[in-house]
Amino acid sequence: MLSLNVVTLLYLVAAVCFIQALKGLSHPTTSRRGNLFGMVGMAIAIVTTAGLMHTLSLHMPQVNLASGLAWVLGALIVGGAIGTRMAQRVPMTQMPELVAFMHSMIGLAAVCIAVAVIAEPQAFGLTAAPGLPIPLGNRVELFIGTFVGAITFSGSVIAFGKLSGRFKLRVFQGAPVVFRGQHLLNAVLGTVMLAGGVLFALDGHWAPFIVMTLIAFALGVLLIIPIGGADMPVVVSMLNSYSGWAAAGIGFSLNNPMLIIAGSLVGSSGAILSYIMCKAMNRSFFNVILGGFGGEAAQGAAAQAERSVKSGSADDAAFLLGNADSVIIVPGYGLAVARAQHPLKELAAKLTEKGVTVRYAIHPVAGRMPGHMNVLLAEAEVPYDQVFEMDDINAEFGQTDVVLVLGANDVVNPAAHDPGSPIAGMPILEAYKARTVIVNKRSMAAGYAGLDNDLFYLDKTMMVFGDAKKVVEDMAKAL
Repeated sequence: MLSLNVVTLLYLVAAVCFIQALKGLSHPTTSRRGNLFGMVGMAIAIVTTAGLMHTLSLHMPQVNLASGLAWVLGALIVGGAIGTRMAQRVPMTQMPELVAFMHSMIGLAAVCIAVAVIAEPQAFGLTAAPGLPIPLGNRVELFIGTFVGAITFSGSVIAFGKLSGRFKLRVFQGAPVVFRGQHLLNAVLGTVMLAGGVLFALDGHWAPFIVMTLIAFALGVLLIIPIGGADMPVVVSMLNSYSGWAAAGIGFSLNNPMLIIAGSLVGSSGAILSYIMCKAMNRSFFNVILGGFGGEAAQGAAAQAERSVKSGSADDAAFLLGNADSVIIVPGYGLAVARAQHPLKELAAKLTEKGVTVRYAIHPVAGRMPGHMNVLLAEAEVPYDQVFEMDDINAEFGQTDVVLVLGANDVVNPAAHDPGSPIAGMPILEAYKARTVIVNKRSMAAGYAGLDNDLFYLDKTMMVFGDAKKVVEDMAKAL
């Protein structure tokens, strides 16, 4: 039997592990250690919770401990098996979708727990006997945890669809979905949802709780569908934050300090990451939420599509790279789609053997989730000292012989310096300052922001069209 003092101490140790996990994940060199801390912390939390269940059962003879632990153990085995299988099978290109899926499950779990608490409050120690009302404070906590969890679930489902691009439904398309009166509808539904939550907090009846929950599910959809693909990195980190706050809210209702701490860590770190992403795009958080980024820009892109570009072969690109003194590689989502990180590492190694200085430039919102490019390069075992963040390498482009852009678009678009552009003010990787620019793309299609890229039409730019993996492999062979 675990005493409450021992439970508190073990939860504290688990919380420290979670904090160390976040600290470790802040840099690629310590990310493995951070993951290890996270796994150890969660293992301690699970074992401690099982021990707490046993302790509480001694004071509640009516509770069938064996049955309860069997359900918990069964859920752990099933969930762990599914999670392990998904982690083994998912390619790096689908990692953003996997993250969105996980967020949706956390939100749904928060809603399910709230329903269980309201249905059987005595089982969670919130009332002394059946029929007694749940305390007011707990009803408020359940209201908050439920509506945040519901919004997280449905919003994450929409984000999953937008990121995957495999579904034909309009709401799952990368382009923003906007309609007249959208903001007014959201405001009305939000007001009704809050009114339902207040009524539930006051009387604890099912009807306002159900209305509030259903509206929250609808709001999750309505809040995400007007957000364009260019803002997806912000959406992913924002939903990460929401899932944390939902877990923390339910933790208060369950009087579980571990859930409160873990949820607060996830919520606050996700909020900070959302702020960093918004700053990297020169956009406010509310501008993203009320956005529709890229909706008008697509027309402008179509109007400029007839401009001519200079194109070359992989052999031409290899000649330029091999005769350079310094090369900066800018990876983008096209690199991830082609799974070209390993051939790229081999190309960089050959250039290094020839005495060329090779570095990688990473934009904070490159790819479709924060850190997407860093993870790809780490998977290919690219040396960490060759990978630089935007602020650390932007000043070097002007002294660089060749910049190789692989599948990146919006993050290298000089249109960000045009006050009239939809991405005006967005910090970019200043590849246009290099002496020569090589851009690999499958086609001249616009990026997620729907904008044509002036970089592609510069006299110093050579376009190499084709699949990134094959093009990079051909470059390496030509060297």
